[in-house]
Amino acid sequence: MENKNKVKRNLKQRHITMIALGGTIGTGLFLTSGATISQAGPFGSILAYIFIGIMVYFVMTSLGEMATYLPTSGSFADYGGRYVDPAFGFALGWNYWLNGAITIAVDLTTAGLITQFWFPHIHAWIFSGIATVLIFIINILAVRAFGETEYWLSTIKVITIIIFLIIGVLTIVGVLGQGNVDVAKNLTAGHHGFVGGIGGFVGVLLIAGFSFQGTELLGVTAGESENPEKSIPKAMNSIFWRILLFYIFTIIVIAAIINFKDPRLLNPNSTAVMSPFTIVFKNIGFAVAASVMNAVILTSVISSANSVMYASTRILYSLGRENGAPKFFGRTAKNGIPFYALLATSIICFITFLTGIFGTQIYLFLVDVSSLTGFLAWLGISISHIRFRRAYIAQGKKLEDLPYTAKWFPFGPLVALLMTAAIALNLDPTQLFSSRWGEALSIYAAIPIFIFLYLGYKWKYNTKLIPLEEVDLSRDKD
Repeated sequence: MENKNKVKRNLKQRHITMIALGGTIGTGLFLTSGATISQAGPFGSILAYIFIGIMVYFVMTSLGEMATYLPTSGSFADYGGRYVDPAFGFALGWNYWLNGAITIAVDLTTAGLITQFWFPHIHAWIFSGIATVLIFIINILAVRAFGETEYWLSTIKVITIIIFLIIGVLTIVGVLGQGNVDVAKNLTAGHHGFVGGIGGFVGVLLIAGFSFQGTELLGVTAGESENPEKSIPKAMNSIFWRILLFYIFTIIVIAAIINFKDPRLLNPNSTAVMSPFTIVFKNIGFAVAASVMNAVILTSVISSANSVMYASTRILYSLGRENGAPKFFGRTAKNGIPFYALLATSIICFITFLTGIFGTQIYLFLVDVSSLTGFLAWLGISISHIRFRRAYIAQGKKLEDLPYTAKWFPFGPLVALLMTAAIALNLDPTQLFSSRWGEALSIYAAIPIFIFLYLGYKWKYNTKLIPLEEVDLSRDKD
């Protein structure tokens, strides 16, 4: 008889692909991408997205190999516990849950900021609160209903970006815009397209990284997929083109059409924040289209928050089942939804999003905190994959028997590991000794919290690094 506390495998192949894509496209691309252009200049922002895109590609191929071999709702938290050390998996799980709670809060705050386009005199937090209730209702429905909702919302995102790219290219070549856009001037703004030098570039890597967060949803959805051995490889095979088309090309178009000094771009001093997508349509004289675009962006941001809520809830559910959290978090309702995990995540998200009321500086601070916790998750995926593959070979198994094999091993995960570690550790340590030391300390807090969780669990349960020959390579699923 099926365990009543297990999530149900109701997500179809089309759901998996679109949820993985839709969870990635949201606040990071539609709003905070403007902050990278504002702070690093056109070429600085483009280079930052290329840099992070390469890293994410390697992280995702690593996750894809493990997710097809062992589909589980706990995803990389489970892999860290199985292939590295139970304490490592415990720390990864709580880190990602924290990441999700903050990311959803950022998305909810973004939803409020976007509505200011139409209602500048109404407090943004009112619309953020409405969005909070909406995503809670969607997530409390059956998994199949959630999958259908995200499928159509993600489809809208994809169509929107394709239309945006077409119009953007037509504007760049001079077909649209009535000559109002000086592409050459925009791309060479600052010092040959760079602003702030190396410091400016390094400073926006976290923001660019935030834009890519959600790609790891692929691993979480595998646990509720009807046929992960087929759906995950299919989604993985298109990830390179998704990164290239939906991120790199989009940033190039935005940077070419919008000057980095545009006051409507997100930055610490912004008073009237607007999405770069909306600014592009206003700049080329499509006022009505700008309003429509703003509405689409609003649904996209809510969709992104919805996907992250799903992932965070499943991670907390998995921790509850594995004794990494109170046991009631590992229980599900009759429809297979981990209700208590969902409720706890929603409450924390609501409390966190209230901090966004205090302005764009606090908003960007939350983006940085979320990004750093996301980088730690990617770091964990790379380490887990290296251990998984080494254990797989050490135990005499054949690579051709894997449902999906990550390319470029071990180069890929090693590069991703070094890149994530370098970015996480080299943000701007000098801020710790400046007047902004409190803010900097909070941003860096994710690292000591992770270490505390890891060492605390290790001390309590006396866990050790699992020898390769003893790594659990069984394919038991939750």
